[in-house]
Amino acid sequence: MKDVELDKIIVFMEEIGYHFCDPELLFSALCHSSYANEQQQQGREKVISNERLEFLGDAVIDLIISELLYTHYPEAQEGLMARVKAAAASEEALSEIALEMKLNKYLFLGKGEEQTGGRRRSSILADVLEAVVAALYLDGGYSASKELIEPYMLNLIEDVMKKKRIFDYKTALQELTQARFRELPQYEVVDIKGLPHARQFKVEVKIRGKTLATGEAPSIREAEKKAAQAAWNYFIEESGN
Repeated sequence: MKDVELDKIIVFMEEIGYHFCDPELLFSALCHSSYANEQQQQGREKVISNERLEFLGDAVIDLIISELLYTHYPEAQEGLMARVKAAAASEEALSEIALEMKLNKYLFLGKGEEQTGGRRRSSILADVLEAVVAALYLDGGYSASKELIEPYMLNLIEDVMKKKRIFDYKTALQELTQARFRELPQYEVVDIKGLPHARQFKVEVKIRGKTLATGEAPSIREAEKKAAQAAWNYFIEESGN
């Protein structure tokens, strides 16, 4: 590990209040594939990205959320717990927690990702949170990984339980349109702008052929989410809730 990388790792460990027995493990957790590839192209060996750690972290976070729901909400039924867990483990929720923890400051990104806003991209932020949780799990056990995100996750779960926050607007809109119209919303890409490496997609969400709202984003998936959120907000404002 380079001195500049180690310095960043040390500051991060002080930030979270946990000292890794294996700092290389934490470095890998914070290392995006773009940085690892860039370093390897420069002749550096054994720079491991956080992709494998993401896989483990996803499972660990699912367990933490399930335990928190089971412990703190003894009256909650299985169906409700499943819906809340899906919301709390969503990309939007995890990326929000990652920003609260300032993980974006400590990410190691390749120059290309840095220039295109990767440090604020929700998918990258959610992945790095999963990777850091996995690194803590491997270095200090389940309690270490749980201790890191429990305060953030409890607040988030409480908001979802009280319906103060929605993270899966596509599902929320689907449930609303099924109840109101007995139909599912339809999504359609209506415009594509930008160069091949910097596309911007515009998506319309419709019900019964009528456009409810639009969303624009660098991916179709994100554009659909934005359109769904706008449509859901429209219905809620219309109903006065």
